[in-house]
Amino acid sequence: MSQELKIDALPSAPSAAASAFYTDHLPAISARLASGLVHLTLLLPSAGTDHDDWRRAAVRDLARDYAPSRINCVGGGSDTARSEALAYLRDAPGITGQYLPLHD
Repeated sequence: MSQELKIDALPSAPSAAASAFYTDHLPAISARLASGLVHLTLLLPSAGTDHDDWRRAAVRDLARDYAPSRINCVGGGSDTARSEALAYLRDAPGITGQYLPLHD
């Protein structure tokens, strides 16, 4: 089973956004993955490339911690771009721990 978790807002500064992600959202993400969920895709709001490092590290580390469950992350993008990325990830069982920054 595949699920999505949408995080609507994070601070604009990269370090503040990372802190908010780990403090406010990581417990719920960890609980879903620990429950035996097969695949979780995080949907994060748009952000500049200065957020890429912490987002990649977060999803990569979660993938390692909760293998064989899969977790990926999509950032930004139009509704169409997100839908296409989600469809791709649902049908790609070998992909985990990836951050896909989307652009409109």
